[in-house]
Amino acid sequence: MSFAVCVTFGIAPGRMDDFMPLMLRNARTSLAEEPGCRQFDVLTDPSLPDEVGLYELYTDAAAFDAHLASTHFKAFDAATADMIATKSVRRYTQVAQ
Repeated sequence: MSFAVCVTFGIAPGRMDDFMPLMLRNARTSLAEEPGCRQFDVLTDPSLPDEVGLYELYTDAAAFDAHLASTHFKAFDAATADMIATKSVRRYTQVAQ
């Protein structure tokens, strides 16, 4: 089974250059240090310059909870709080076939 998370950030005007290096570091660290993190894609759309999308794949919901409790995620969350205008998080569990 897999557990997927899709996040959409609306970045405050003029803050993308500050946000993106922190986001990319968070993604790299998640993949390197979290055994339950199997994929962590950071996505953008040129027609939406203030939006960032994430596609994260974990072994299960507990692995995602461990990500949220990690030191590196908490540091990222605190460092970017004033850069994020909107945030939407969707969680999906794989359907057995």
